[in-house]
Amino acid sequence: MVRTPVRTTSKVAQVMDVIRHRVERRQLTPGARIPSVRAMAETLTVSKSTVVEAYDRLAAEGLVEGRPGSGFYVAAPLAPLRLLPADSQTDPTVDPLWTMRQSLRPSGTGLRPGCGWLPESWMPEDALRRALRTLARDGRAATLLEYGSPQGDETLRTLIARRMADQGVEAGPDQVLLTDSGSHAIDLICRFLLESGDTVLVDDPCYFNFHTVLRAHRAKVVGVPYTPTGPDLTAFRTAVEAQRPRLYITNAALHNPTGATLSAAAAHRILKIAEAHDMVVVEDDIFGDFEAEPAPRLAAFDGLDRVIRIGSFSKTLSASVRCGHIAARSDWIAGLTDLRLATGMASSPLAAALLVSVLTDGSYRRHVERVRAQLARRRGPVLDRLGALGIDAWHVPSAGMFLWCRLPPGCDSADVARIALAEDVVLAPGNAFSVGGGAADFMRFNISQMDDRRIDGVLAEAVARLR
Repeated sequence: MVRTPVRTTSKVAQVMDVIRHRVERRQLTPGARIPSVRAMAETLTVSKSTVVEAYDRLAAEGLVEGRPGSGFYVAAPLAPLRLLPADSQTDPTVDPLWTMRQSLRPSGTGLRPGCGWLPESWMPEDALRRALRTLARDGRAATLLEYGSPQGDETLRTLIARRMADQGVEAGPDQVLLTDSGSHAIDLICRFLLESGDTVLVDDPCYFNFHTVLRAHRAKVVGVPYTPTGPDLTAFRTAVEAQRPRLYITNAALHNPTGATLSAAAAHRILKIAEAHDMVVVEDDIFGDFEAEPAPRLAAFDGLDRVIRIGSFSKTLSASVRCGHIAARSDWIAGLTDLRLATGMASSPLAAALLVSVLTDGSYRRHVERVRAQLARRRGPVLDRLGALGIDAWHVPSAGMFLWCRLPPGCDSADVARIALAEDVVLAPGNAFSVGGGAADFMRFNISQMDDRRIDGVLAEAVARLR
């Protein structure tokens, strides 16, 4: 790759930076014609001679090439995808992947109140072992040796369709595609519907992996403030009208990181705005099984017309049994299935068989009921413990594992996270979830990972030091 020279503030350098930026974001790909000298001069309000000099320098670097009588074209190969710019000065503590990297590093004694999953001791290991033994005795070699069907195991897709019906989402198994995970589902949807430079709306705050996937697809990410009943509808409408986004990606049930629940009124308004502006809505529902009562679903109101629903069993059953799904219009499922085959073949028939076993023998239902009860018992005491430290909940969720909390005045959550990491306690600072960077005084806590009272001591020390 051509080495980029030191950038200056000259007008020639500004023109060069514009072209470099478009190539890096894949808005301009190899062979694409770059803006004419006249068009670039008018866009940036510079002279034509400035643009000519900038293009000549880019040609000398090998980034573009001139074709007599035709103009300039991108000549350099695509640079490898990066989730952050090479010269980024972003605080690594609020890099969206920082919490996940710290949570997954080997540690025998580390505490993980900032992670996004349940403790191993809460998971139905015995049920999974029984399912594995049943499959081992079954003697069906195809489950162990062959590729799965392109759309995924039909029995599991039928079970998923029935489970969605319990939440008011009507869909047949032909409208369900199995994926490797919820994140894989989002990646496939982005590949299917987005082009580089498209605008995508997300909640602010939102699940940090939305940020990273959208960066990989070179999307323009716009955040909308989130409230306890859904996105701020005035800001949402304004953003849609001004930015013309292709997608809106959200959690409707048990929002991550806030634990809030979308109201029916907000859901109706979101769908009216989406329809008026031809916007597709992606509803991430991976925490829905933690609900005591089903909340309003965008997919239920919409009937999977312009809403795509995704889900996964990674948070509720097992992170090792990788299986998610996409529910959407049948014509979109056909295209997504082809894309699934082109980029990763079919989903695992072994994972599907395991899931079918635990979903049909009653063990999964009993497991999620126990988890709901455990979370409900712990929510109040955890809120009290945090409140005693001056850490107050932005919203008290009705269910789920997350609490979105404001720290005492003077405390930056990134600083608190760094202090805690020195004690092998991994926290989730607020700006990892915020597109606009406005959550420095917030932090996400996982109720299920808060049993150890050493966490209180680490938080108390960090708060005292910063105040």
